[in-house]
Amino acid sequence: MNLLLRKAKIIDVNSAFHNKIVDVEISNGVFSAIGENLALKNDFQELNLDNLHISKGWFDSSVCLGEPGFEDRETIINGLNVAAKSGFTKIALQPNTFPIVDNQSQINFVQSKANGFATKIHPIGALTKNSEGKDLAELYDMKNAGAIAFGDYNKNIDNPNLLKIALQYVQDFDGLVIAFSQESNIKGNGVVNEGIVATRLGLKGIPALAEELQIAQNIFVLEYTGGKLHIPTVSTAKSAQLIREAKAKGLQVTCSVSVHHLVLTDEKLETFDTRFKVSPPLRTNNDRLALIEAVKDGTIDMITSDHNPMDIEHKKMEFDLAKNGTIGLESAFGALLTVLPLEIIIDKLTSANKLFLHAEEVLKVNSKANITLFTTEGNSVFSAENILSKSKNSAFLGTEMKGKVYGIYNNQQLVLS
Repeated sequence: MNLLLRKAKIIDVNSAFHNKIVDVEISNGVFSAIGENLALKNDFQELNLDNLHISKGWFDSSVCLGEPGFEDRETIINGLNVAAKSGFTKIALQPNTFPIVDNQSQINFVQSKANGFATKIHPIGALTKNSEGKDLAELYDMKNAGAIAFGDYNKNIDNPNLLKIALQYVQDFDGLVIAFSQESNIKGNGVVNEGIVATRLGLKGIPALAEELQIAQNIFVLEYTGGKLHIPTVSTAKSAQLIREAKAKGLQVTCSVSVHHLVLTDEKLETFDTRFKVSPPLRTNNDRLALIEAVKDGTIDMITSDHNPMDIEHKKMEFDLAKNGTIGLESAFGALLTVLPLEIIIDKLTSANKLFLHAEEVLKVNSKANITLFTTEGNSVFSAENILSKSKNSAFLGTEMKGKVYGIYNNQQLVLS
């Protein structure tokens, strides 16, 4: 479709139009004109939205959708619709389905299911067969089929030699290893952050040490092998410092943080609500503030919703037995705008392009139109009516939000929320 956006404020620090309010003409999926008071041509749809801002399309680096195997939690089709209306033109899809996405045919399956939608799926292949942490999966075949990285979702690599071999192996084809870091023995049977809140509630704690010790070990392995390592969803101040020091050494290590670790703390656990049971666990306010600083100074490369839908049967139960996970696509932008400046949010929601796809997009004439539309104005409280996912396990229900996502334009399709 051909589209004319009226009075859009462009947020793209690499664009000549950064922070300027202009009209944007899109023809056959390409920016055909950018300027003031552009004439409306025949066969163009005009779009006027209050306080319209546009940026490069957002890319969420960690999304679970359930299908295949857990369609009761979420389907690929509905999940892509949720992502589009939440402002994401690309998502990195986690392999934690049934069966696990650990071979070429499974990569092909999820890509074929997602073909033709406005939001594009980029699958992450499992690092080990069936994500069991024993033998490497078919990494090279999955890379050729379209896998952008390899990792076992929310599972620690207990065997450091396996990580060593993986990092050495993927260098032959410029692969990226994802290492969720939480030392299993120190974690033990813990379910929440070890601290005052856990003690007061009588819940078993997961020490920050479980994450920090594993990150330190994984960085030592990386220093030995070389290659590229991504550490997802860091949650403690010391974790951020360890990665900061590793980057200063010149190691190719990147990391992400989830929206809920930037906005929420373990104080939310007072009601034993399992919506707040996530992995890694919500930490202290000191950790939260340190993570925000790490985002601002560039230590943390990207922000993810870590969207993980769970069916009600696995959430409405005793806290110890409930599964980890919260949905987060719908609430990501509104929550982030309460704690971070807009330019930093956009940077951290688009930097996965460079890490995963080695691509740098810029809003300019003759480039492909892949954009997110939003406003920074307005305040609201996130409620059940705002949930578009099949699963409703949102940790952000009742949370103050700022701004609003209007939708996306990508793959010659306009999707409005």
